[in-house]
Amino acid sequence: MSNFSFQCQARCGHTHARTGVFSTPHGIVETPRFMPVGTLANVKTLTPAQLKETGAQMVLSNTYHLHLQPGEEIVKRAGGVHKFMGWSGPMLTDSGGFQVFSLSEMRSITDDGVTFRSPRDGQMIHLTPERSIQIQNALGADVIMAFDECPPPGVGRDAVEKATERTYDWLKRCIQAHERSDQALFGIVQGGEYLDLRAEAVRMLTDLDLPGYAIGGVSVGEAPEVIDQVVQATAPLLPLDKPRYLMGVGTYREMVRAIAAGIDLFDCVIPTRLARHGSALVGGERWNVKNARFREDFTPLDASCPCYTCQNFTRAYLSHLLRAQELLAYTLLSIHNITELVGFTQRIRAAIAEGTFTEEFARWLAPIG
Repeated sequence: MSNFSFQCQARCGHTHARTGVFSTPHGIVETPRFMPVGTLANVKTLTPAQLKETGAQMVLSNTYHLHLQPGEEIVKRAGGVHKFMGWSGPMLTDSGGFQVFSLSEMRSITDDGVTFRSPRDGQMIHLTPERSIQIQNALGADVIMAFDECPPPGVGRDAVEKATERTYDWLKRCIQAHERSDQALFGIVQGGEYLDLRAEAVRMLTDLDLPGYAIGGVSVGEAPEVIDQVVQATAPLLPLDKPRYLMGVGTYREMVRAIAAGIDLFDCVIPTRLARHGSALVGGERWNVKNARFREDFTPLDASCPCYTCQNFTRAYLSHLLRAQELLAYTLLSIHNITELVGFTQRIRAAIAEGTFTEEFARWLAPIG
């Protein structure tokens, strides 16, 4: 994997927080870093040029959704997902495992793989670890994820144990199926809320010496304090010289707490989903910009924010666009929200380097729950 490297640059003296540089064939990712989600090879309502201006460095796309539409062969013929969507920076594709988990009413799981009914056209689809890797090899993202079983919360220890073992067996099959040296295959640590299962999963996965590791199954319906407990116990066990990715997490406190545990990368749909519901992330709060108090407020969303939205438009204008259901509202709020979360992780990065992380982010470091 000569195309990939991770260098740790600075460490916090009071926590496991660190800064680093993750090098990929399409450029570097300065960590810790929030990564926007572009499910169908686009971050909703934004052009790649607008996305770049937010400070985003790495973007996610979704294996399952791109397999259904337009199909990985079309993406491959277009020159891969980077060229297809016009994004020149690093990219990551998830394995499809989480989407299959979310289709619990429509799927059956065996040791071989998962069979499910497509919500698009009703046809039956059989997804195996090998098939997931074949699809991701065709899509061509820099980082690809192993196919895993994501057990839902509350199913009991026996079921979680079985899913964790199956995830490990599937990972070994993913490694065998993976054919491209310009794509880094990350393993996913499962284990539910059971810390001993998480620790055992880390031990087994790290023995395989992968280029990076993710903590999965932590934003699928558990209480925030359970997620926090899992992350605090699991992240420090992962190798120091490899990137650590916490899947599906993107709130301020969760990210700060996870960074303190040693996590480097995050993804979440929060910034664009909130934008489509008329909400802005400002100073750690969520504002409903349709509220009456913004109708005649001629100040920017956040005067200290460098984004295009805050530099050019007022709260009153954004409120007007939302009330009129103008599509531009969703673009402008998405620009701001992504800039805010990427910028938040950039500020954390700077604070770690300067040795002021625990002071500057003390309000977010308080235990969750």
